[in-house]
Amino acid sequence: MTARVVTVRRKEQLGWAQRTYLPAILKGLATTSRVFFRNLGGWLSGKPTAFVVQYPEERVDHPDAFRGMPVLVQLENGLPKCVACGLCEFACPTDCISIVPGELPEHGIERWPTAFDIDMSRCMFCGLCEEACPEEAIVMSRQVELAGFDRASMLYEKADLLVPENLLERRLGFLRSEYDRKHAKLPARAPGA
Repeated sequence: MTARVVTVRRKEQLGWAQRTYLPAILKGLATTSRVFFRNLGGWLSGKPTAFVVQYPEERVDHPDAFRGMPVLVQLENGLPKCVACGLCEFACPTDCISIVPGELPEHGIERWPTAFDIDMSRCMFCGLCEEACPEEAIVMSRQVELAGFDRASMLYEKADLLVPENLLERRLGFLRSEYDRKHAKLPARAPGA
C-alpha cells in the first residue's frame, strides 16, 4: 500500500493582507454580525431564536442521565439506605468519601454508617460511587450549585446528604432502566480479518 506524499510549501510568501490578518478579522466580524442581526430580528418579531434562561427564576430541566452532587437515599423511617459496605469509598478516584460503619441492633440493622462524609471540594461528580453501590443508596442528584467561603463548609456530613427516596425517583428510575437495557451486539468479524 502506497502512501500519499504531501509537500509542505515552507517558503511561500504571504501577501500584505494575509500578514495583517485582515481577511480573518473580516470573516469573524461577518459571522458575528450575521448571528447578532438574526437574533435581533427574532427578538423584534417576538419569536426569539436564541435559547436564553433567566437563571435564578427559571431552571433548565436536565436530562435523566445528568450527574449532580452525590446524595444518600433516605428511607421512610429516616435512616439511610446505606449498609456501609465501603464500595463507594473504594471506587471514588479522588478519595472524597469517608465512611465509619457501625451497628444499629434496635432497628434490626446489622450494619449502617455512623458517619458518612463527602468532601464536595474534591468530588468530580463522576458517578463511580453510584455505579459501585449494590443497594442504590448513593445516587447523583440534580443539585450542582455548591458554594462556600472556605473548604470546611464543603464537607457534607450524613445529615446534609440525606434526601428522601421519593425526591430521587427520576434518577432511580433511570438507573433501573440502565440495568435492563439491551446492549447492541458487535457485528461478527469475518474469518481471517
